[in-house]
Amino acid sequence: MDKKEFKGKVVLITGAGKGSGRKLAEAFAGHSATVAANDISPNNVEEVAAGINARGGNARAYIEDVAKKVGAQALVKQVEDDFGCIDILVNHAAVEPRSALLNMDEWDWHRVLDVNLTGAFLMTQSVGRVMRAGAGGVIINIVTVAGRDESSQRAAFFASMAGLESFSQQAARELEPDGIRVFTVKTGTDIEAILDLCRSST
Repeated sequence: MDKKEFKGKVVLITGAGKGSGRKLAEAFAGHSATVAANDISPNNVEEVAAGINARGGNARAYIEDVAKKVGAQALVKQVEDDFGCIDILVNHAAVEPRSALLNMDEWDWHRVLDVNLTGAFLMTQSVGRVMRAGAGGVIINIVTVAGRDESSQRAAFFASMAGLESFSQQAARELEPDGIRVFTVKTGTDIEAILDLCRSST
């Protein structure tokens, strides 16, 4: 496989400090993409960007809360100012507090939906406008599907994931005429399969 196939492409990944977000940042960088790695905390995401750069890649860390409109718009503007475009967006940022439904605090409920669902909406909207004005692009939404043996005390999380999956499907329909491909990717999907989606759509 050509290790320079994403050369010249700018990939913005939210929640890139750990988990699949980190793996995707490193994978895209390994194929010569420019990686804009976002997280709400600098602790892990700066380490991710530094590691990519130390291996000869090109990455920059951006610390913003994508659940807030101001934060999401500031992030997109900064990446666009730094690199000139955004070719691929990966909405990976998510929070997952575990709380029994009958004991759940309203703040936890709202924060989960704000980060996992509203954050994806705000990023899709802001990046989608950039892509529409350019040459189109690809948006990947990472969705966790509820399993019978893993759903204990995760009502808010799985409610947000169900909403994200439906949102992603509708966004795909609405944005396709603008040359923007939107994909729902389930957690556990092979990293190479995600790269393949982007290869075939950029």
